[in-house]
Amino acid sequence: MPQLLAQGDQRLTPMLKEVIAESAARLKLVAQCLAEYDRRIARLGKQDQRCQRLLKVEGIGPLSATALVAAIGNGHEFKNGRHFSAYLGLVPGHRNTGAKTVMRGITKRGNRYLRSLLIHGGRAAVYAARRHTDPRSRWLNRLRETSCHNVAAVALANKNARVAWAMLRFEHHPISRARKHWQSVSGQRFLNKRASHPRRRQNGWRP
Repeated sequence: MPQLLAQGDQRLTPMLKEVIAESAARLKLVAQCLAEYDRRIARLGKQDQRCQRLLKVEGIGPLSATALVAAIGNGHEFKNGRHFSAYLGLVPGHRNTGAKTVMRGITKRGNRYLRSLLIHGGRAAVYAARRHTDPRSRWLNRLRETSCHNVAAVALANKNARVAWAMLRFEHHPISRARKHWQSVSGQRFLNKRASHPRRRQNGWRP
């Protein structure tokens, strides 16, 4: 742009040159502001341990990590990861017709900004998975081949939302505490299912 204006092209009128120069200056200022905001977000991410944990997840960058922490904090408002994913509109909708349930696309309800960040991060991770052979990348590649790129990106965004909730909810040892939590919940469901059996209910069975 500056070279074009400095060459003194006679095809450009003086008024048009002024407009182009003003637009170029505005674009340069916007680029500088965006770079400064990116540096500020990166500094915030480095200062917060929760953001540091989230940055270890493929598909979550500094912008997504800081936005997640700012939106849900420690995740106490949500019962589990699926509730948080539903809050973001990343779960599939369904329609009931008689005894038949038809699954539809994602609901797209809730926090649109966080949903967009996670989906864009999922697209980048799906593209990068082509060069890797770890289990996560193989799962993404199979999903991309059987469905399409966007379906794989949304599926990864849904998974990352649940993982992010677990890492924020269980601060000190997110993986082990999340595993213990779900094991206890699954065990309780198993005991309740056994206790609800007709024969065990008649015999007064107790877990």
